[in-house]
Amino acid sequence: IFRGLVLVTSSMFFFSALSLMPIAEASAITFVSPLLLTAMSVWLLRERVRTSAWVAVCIGFLGVLIIVRPGGAVFTPAALLALMTAACFALYQLLTRKLAGVDSTLATLFIGAIVGTVVMTLVVPFFWRLPETAWHACLFLVMGMLGAGGHFVLIRAFEHAPASVLAPFVYAQLVSVLLLGWLVFDTFPDGPSLVGMAIIVA
Repeated sequence: IFRGLVLVTSSMFFFSALSLMPIAEASAITFVSPLLLTAMSVWLLRERVRTSAWVAVCIGFLGVLIIVRPGGAVFTPAALLALMTAACFALYQLLTRKLAGVDSTLATLFIGAIVGTVVMTLVVPFFWRLPETAWHACLFLVMGMLGAGGHFVLIRAFEHAPASVLAPFVYAQLVSVLLLGWLVFDTFPDGPSLVGMAIIVA
């Protein structure tokens, strides 16, 4: 239940951050989460983190900074919201690792989803607008299925590998976003973005 609450809190912090600062700066700060996850896995899970894991997570973060090129908004009070997003997401992954093997993957996924649904149902009446078209409704359903699928494979991954080993793979999200932006919206990544992507992949 606590894991589900942490995930909802992470999402709320991120949406709040986006309302107050540019997406590049908010994204750069939230990608501190693999560093936090690696550090917390030593402290809370008693995992031994190899030097290579620290190097991978730090170099991956350098790649992120090259891609998003954050500006002065990183140093504003609103940045604390993005930092809380990163901390909550790292804790969410840590709890996922802690529950690995305790419950089945589907049970872990289901309980987290139920907690999120209950919490957001209390908030939704104040903000909800019905989808304007059937196509929009379909997109909501697809987004939900993709989210569930992503969390399912995340839980499975934590059942098979330590948190510190999986932490750098979070950066692949940014590479995927840039590639999808090119394929779907015809926005080809610029030179620095390609360099950052290469660093993350390496």
